[in-house]
Amino acid sequence: MSDPSSAALAAKPTSKADAPKRTRNSAKTKASILAAARVEFADRGFEGARVDAIAERAGANKRLLYHYFGNKEDLYRAVLLDAYQEIRRGELALSLDQYDPAQAMDRLVRFTFRHFLANPWFPRLLGTENIENARFLKTLPNIEALHSPLVGQIAAIIERGNRAGIFRRDVDPVQLYISVAALGFFYVSNTATLSVIFKRDLASVAMVHEREAHAVQMVLDYLKTKPVG
Repeated sequence: MSDPSSAALAAKPTSKADAPKRTRNSAKTKASILAAARVEFADRGFEGARVDAIAERAGANKRLLYHYFGNKEDLYRAVLLDAYQEIRRGELALSLDQYDPAQAMDRLVRFTFRHFLANPWFPRLLGTENIENARFLKTLPNIEALHSPLVGQIAAIIERGNRAGIFRRDVDPVQLYISVAALGFFYVSNTATLSVIFKRDLASVAMVHEREAHAVQMVLDYLKTKPVG
């Protein structure tokens, strides 16, 4: 005859065993919802995006979506913040301080270009936020702190290049980054129309490589040009 108390203990789940599983499932569900929301917001904009469609795409319960992210506006904010955090993590992983100034800038330009190229949803999402006049971005906590390390990183590269006698000193790191981002952003955002206008397949591997090299050369040539006056 079996011991009833032993059977009861065997049947009763332990909190220690369950907690990691719940944590893993929670993280996976959140990641799936964020990924689905990226696509929906990028494709349809904030106003056109539907929470039902996001939940269906993520294979998640709609109630869980609201539980994890709140309402549609909060979910959009989470997507926007995650997008910026992702590119900042990639820039940090470049370890640019380990390279000489020219190599460091080369790597930053190539990374930025390739990030836009590999994530076409990102330019579309930024386009949506600009249509919204950055009203959601303005509400994100510490958004300036998220970008300040990048500005400091670029400033350090410029300073090192100037000390080495290869870069000009009168360079605003913010203006420089805007130019670096624009060289990739505009190309990716307008590949379809530019391909028709100029009768070139700008999405082809050869043209993409040519554009990337062109972007790097433009930035380095500017940094190496002596200021007028």
